[in-house]
Amino acid sequence: MYRFLLSRQWVILTLLGLALVPVMIELGFWQLHRHEHRVAQNELIADNLEAKPVPVTELTAPGHTVPRDDYWRRVTVTGRFDTAHEVVVRRRTSTDDRVGYHVLTPLLLTDGRAVIVNRGWIPAPGDQEAFPDIPAPARGEVTVTGRLKADETTAASGIKDLEGLPPRQVMLINSEQQQELLGRTVLGGYVELVSPAPADGSPEPIANPDHSSIGSHMAYAVQWWLFAAGVPVGWVILVRREKRDRAAAAEKGTEGTGGGPGGGPGPGTAPGRGPGSDPEPAAASVQ
Repeated sequence: MYRFLLSRQWVILTLLGLALVPVMIELGFWQLHRHEHRVAQNELIADNLEAKPVPVTELTAPGHTVPRDDYWRRVTVTGRFDTAHEVVVRRRTSTDDRVGYHVLTPLLLTDGRAVIVNRGWIPAPGDQEAFPDIPAPARGEVTVTGRLKADETTAASGIKDLEGLPPRQVMLINSEQQQELLGRTVLGGYVELVSPAPADGSPEPIANPDHSSIGSHMAYAVQWWLFAAGVPVGWVILVRREKRDRAAAAEKGTEGTGGGPGGGPGPGTAPGRGPGSDPEPAAASVQ
C-alpha cells in the first residue's frame, strides 16, 4: 500500500524534509539568542545611562580596552580642550541621516594625559579635501560629562580604515591612533559629549542609543519553529493524498476491464457471446 515511498522521488522528498527540520529549528534558536542579546543590551544601556557619573579615570586607563559592561557609562573629566590637534571622522551621519563628520577634540588632563572627546556631528563642506570650519569649544578648564565608549576597530565596526586621507581626517575613533598623532598618553576608549550643552552653531550632540526597541527576532524564531513543525505535517498530507490518488486510479482501472473480476466474462455468459446475442441456428436434422 505504501510501497511508493520507496520510489526515488519520495526518497528524495523525505530526505529533504529530514534535513530541513533541524536547520529550521536551529535558525529559530539563532533568532531567539539574538532576541535575548537585544533585551540584555537594552537593559545595559538603560542602566548605564541612568547610573551616577563617575570620574573617567575610574573606568579606563592608557591602553585599556573598555569592556561591554562599561559601554555608555556616564563619566566626568576635567581638563582643557586642545583644538590644535582636533581631527574629524569621515562618513558619519546625523540624527536625520545627513552625511558629515564627527569632531574629535583631545581634552588634556592636569597630569599631562589626554581623553578623546567626540563633541558631535557637523555637515561635510563642499570640498572634502579641506579641513572644515569647526566651532570652538569652551576655553579654559572645563568639566564635561559624557558616555564612555570603546575604541572603534575595523573588525568590530566594519568600517575600513583608509589610508592617504587629507590631513586631520580619520575613519575610526581610536585612542591608540590619536595617541600617535598627539605624542602624549591617551586613555583607552573615548567620551561622547553630553554636557555642557553646545552653544548655537556648535557640533550637533550624539543622540543617546536607542534602547526601547527589541526588534522582531522573537517573531522570527516562532516563525522558523512553525515552519519546522509544518514539514512533517505537510509530508503526511502528501503521503495520504498520494495513497488516495493511487487507490482511485486502481479502482477506475478495474471498472473499465469488464463485468467480472480481472476483466473476465460475467457468470452465465458463454465465451464469445455477450448478453443479448442471437442464439445459434439449430443444427440440420440428419436425413
